[in-house]
Amino acid sequence: MATGIVMQFDNVAMRYGDGPEILHDVSFSIPAGSFRFIAGPSGAGKSTLLRLMSLAAPPSRGAVSLFGRDIASAPRRSLPELRRRIGVVFQDFRLIDHLSSIDNVALPLRIAGLRDAETMDHVEELLRWVGLEDEQMRCRPSQLSGGEQQRVAIARAVISQPRLLLADEPTGNVDDRIGWRLLRLFEELNKLGTTIVIATHSEAMLRRFPHPVLHLQDGQLLLPSDEPGADAGHG
Repeated sequence: MATGIVMQFDNVAMRYGDGPEILHDVSFSIPAGSFRFIAGPSGAGKSTLLRLMSLAAPPSRGAVSLFGRDIASAPRRSLPELRRRIGVVFQDFRLIDHLSSIDNVALPLRIAGLRDAETMDHVEELLRWVGLEDEQMRCRPSQLSGGEQQRVAIARAVISQPRLLLADEPTGNVDDRIGWRLLRLFEELNKLGTTIVIATHSEAMLRRFPHPVLHLQDGQLLLPSDEPGADAGHG
């Protein structure tokens, strides 16, 4: 199991433009190899927090470090390499319209320089695991339902076994059977050493998969009882 801290936030705040702060003075650390849920009501800031964690946006104030690198002081040329260590599943999926499901999932491996002969069996096996049939594997995103697109996005995010996986409501468009199967996939990836962070509003998921939960409420983070600093109330 990996050791150390994958990500750390110190007094981080986030606002969009001149608007009010969405997040206020958020502080936490994510140990390498851990599995964390982020929970909270709609509008609490879960998606904004994941955007910051994925380096999709800089914080308005405060410090973020990823894999031991302070993001504010890291050279801009180093950020793409850091991002490649992260698998991300956002709610808009971000699939490439003109590529089939297979080609969307294989894309991270091709970017890494692997040949199709080395990867296609693995890609197809993973797509079957998330519940897609052979015909769906060859469809473009526009030919798939929202739930099917979501499963392709999840498969693409995990195919290269990233060091950190971030997922925003990854079971929101699928039935419970597929949802539980996807969570088991995340747990298996976690056993291989990937750090997992999942944002959800599903109380059933939190009960069935008892991993530590970071609760967001009105833009502030309430740490679980076993987290460092939890006795301070919120970050």
